[in-house]
Amino acid sequence: MLIVVAMSGGVDSSVAAAVLRREGHEVIGITMQIWPDEGLENAERRGGCCGFGAVRDARAVAELLGIPYYVFQMRDAFERHVIAQFASAYAHGRTPNPCVACNEHIKFGALLDKARRLGAGALATGHYARRVQGSDGDWRLARATDPRKDQSYVLHPIRAEDLAFVRFPVGNWSKERTRQEARALGLGVSDKPDSQEICFVGAGGYAEIVGMRHPKALDAGPIRDASGRVIGYHRGLAHYTVGQRKGLGLESSEPLFVLEIDVEDNAIVVGTAAEVHAASCDVDQMHWLVPDLPEDGTEVSVKVRSGPAEHPARVVHRGLGVRLEFLSAVRAVTPGQSAVLYCGDIVLGGGPIDRVQRSNCASLVG
Repeated sequence: MLIVVAMSGGVDSSVAAAVLRREGHEVIGITMQIWPDEGLENAERRGGCCGFGAVRDARAVAELLGIPYYVFQMRDAFERHVIAQFASAYAHGRTPNPCVACNEHIKFGALLDKARRLGAGALATGHYARRVQGSDGDWRLARATDPRKDQSYVLHPIRAEDLAFVRFPVGNWSKERTRQEARALGLGVSDKPDSQEICFVGAGGYAEIVGMRHPKALDAGPIRDASGRVIGYHRGLAHYTVGQRKGLGLESSEPLFVLEIDVEDNAIVVGTAAEVHAASCDVDQMHWLVPDLPEDGTEVSVKVRSGPAEHPARVVHRGLGVRLEFLSAVRAVTPGQSAVLYCGDIVLGGGPIDRVQRSNCASLVG
């Protein structure tokens, strides 16, 4: 089978290509050139994916494996679907996860479509996730074997019909096994560190990205408490996110956290640790990956950000979306982040959080 491998220049995608090559597949390596011109220096300095250094490392791996290698220019699509959406979300008081947008529109959107046009039978990546086949013969997205490296949260926008076309060759492996395999193969990227930052954000921070495209997001404005009283001033909405404590510049007898970002009044609302907990949240547009949707009242496990924490919640369907009613109040549920639903290891679906209903009941806080 001809398989296109998305090669970021890191150890995971490099080993994925090697594993598929060893299995006898015809493999083509592709790196997406996504960096805008002004971002190339940041990519080199910080080792971001898909910059010149990534191309150099991926090409060296491809040469060692003896596979064809190409670089596809996807800057315009990345700017439009990832960077511009990221900036717009912050300007509208939301906190996006750009990796989710990149997977939806770039890796498993534009690149997947390109792989099909090349006549490939599959697109493979170095993500830590798995596919499992249901009793109906259809594929499901599942957590990685190693929970510390699981990336199923950021993969939830994959189209259900495309799961038959994608491959995750290292999804059953631990990170250490992947590095050991890379060392055994003599790959120069075997000890390359993982990327930890947002790939397109440079030294000026994400607020610089937002301010370049939405200058009003850097305008100062009031900080209010939950009763509406002005207790300070902020330096621009782009600098804040729900749950944030540092950088508020407020004097208080107890710690204060961002509860809400009020774009209409250019205001930040703050409150106590108890007030920053949510009883429920709404997802207006759910992307489902399973054919049989959970019924109203079904208890599921929910991630509200990409970290390891999960929270039990009940599903209540609302049009094309859901309300997730948490069994215990959850701290800092943030509009713009994704809520991803699980049943065991299986990803049921997910979507961006639109509204949060804060908890006023201390007994819910857990």
